[in-house]
Amino acid sequence: MAAVKQTYPGSELDALFPSPSSPPNVLSPPRYPGASPEAAVALSGVLKDNYTKYHIFFNYQQFHNHITHRALALFAMGASGPLIEELYKQDSAIQRPAVRSPEAITEENFIEHVGDENFYAAYKSFFIKVIEEKTLSATLEEYIFSKKYNFIEGRDASAQPVMLARFLGGFLHAFIHVGYGAELCIPGMIVEGLALTSVHGRDFLPSDLFEHSGTTAVEEPATRLASLFLNTKASTVSSQVAQPPKKHAFSILAKIMQDPKFTPKVIKKYFKNFGGLMSEHGDTIWQYAEQWTIDPSQPGEIERKMEECIWISSILYTIGGWNKDGSFTADFVYMHCVTSSLFLPSLLAYLPTNSQVLLLRGYFATILGLYITRGFPRLDIRGFLSATSHLLSENKVENSFIDIVESGIMHPNDHVPKIQRAFAHFSSLYGTRPKGYFKDTELEGADALDGSLFLLGARLTDEYMRYGTFWSLEGFPAKD
Repeated sequence: MAAVKQTYPGSELDALFPSPSSPPNVLSPPRYPGASPEAAVALSGVLKDNYTKYHIFFNYQQFHNHITHRALALFAMGASGPLIEELYKQDSAIQRPAVRSPEAITEENFIEHVGDENFYAAYKSFFIKVIEEKTLSATLEEYIFSKKYNFIEGRDASAQPVMLARFLGGFLHAFIHVGYGAELCIPGMIVEGLALTSVHGRDFLPSDLFEHSGTTAVEEPATRLASLFLNTKASTVSSQVAQPPKKHAFSILAKIMQDPKFTPKVIKKYFKNFGGLMSEHGDTIWQYAEQWTIDPSQPGEIERKMEECIWISSILYTIGGWNKDGSFTADFVYMHCVTSSLFLPSLLAYLPTNSQVLLLRGYFATILGLYITRGFPRLDIRGFLSATSHLLSENKVENSFIDIVESGIMHPNDHVPKIQRAFAHFSSLYGTRPKGYFKDTELEGADALDGSLFLLGARLTDEYMRYGTFWSLEGFPAKD
């Protein structure tokens, strides 16, 4: 298909890529000091130029274009305009040019072309029109969380749209892309992220998922938890119904680690094969995700469950990457678990309760699946904490994250600033969690965890990537 530089009126591009706004949620990451008019101009130029010139995949194996992710992370971290522009030149050198789609996407043919990357430009044009007419909340509700865009009666299972699965697929890249748009209020990121969702491949999704809200406890009318939003008081809703035992995400993780279905032989079969695993065992993984208790009738529940996802993602990357010989492996896929979880607060802020539950449960199922397909490394929490405790006492600055953040901003690898931004924010939210905070969960060693985990993850990443090392693509091959 012929390459083409897409042209858009300046006013349309300005509307798609305005200056970033304040986040929608008090739990979203704040912007660092250092913002400048020059940085804002540089960011705007990068976002618009990328939008018109390049495809969302930089090669024909569907590796994702990360230009906007790095540029937005740098801007949010206070980087200068010249640095944003210089790294854009570096990142754009490997990109594929944009291509014109064979035909326009409409409501009538939307589902016929999902999964076809040749229609990326057409899906962008489609979603431009959608967001002109609908709010972000309404757009996500219809195109990601509605039954209509996930399962259609009488349609073959292999031809179902399953937009929620596509949104969470591809190592969570569409989730991240829309997450940036939600966090910084940039419509163009929403458009690109939903178009990316539409051309992602399909993965397993339970067909009955949209028949109910997906909670494992009491069900109440869909109302947002007020504590997620700025200038509001926490919800005082409480349930008078007796509650079943609650299952923490750590406890679900402990159960799946002991499941005889996932023997070394099975793990080897699906090593680095997320699609194959979900095709054959997706029902089992989703059953685990549905055992995870999410009771939105309880004040603060969505925030608690979001925190559990953040801890799980951070544990898989940090403790899953620790080796018995004392070395650390910064796994490329587990890194995406960490960077994606940064956007949970911003996305959840736009959703009604039922969809908040669906998103959290789908995200958790995805993380569990990725954990298995990277080799299912054992999580020796106590061994990890004992072996890495010296990193906490060797800091040479009063604020442990200052040097890490500065190093991350300047790093040539585009994922480093993103993961360090995530760890810094998680430390600000949960760094005061004391040992014993997770003592009532079933995950072995969880009682020894405390909020220093995020600093440890950041420090290990900094050391691993300091000399230009690339992320590990090897995974953790299972041993018989």
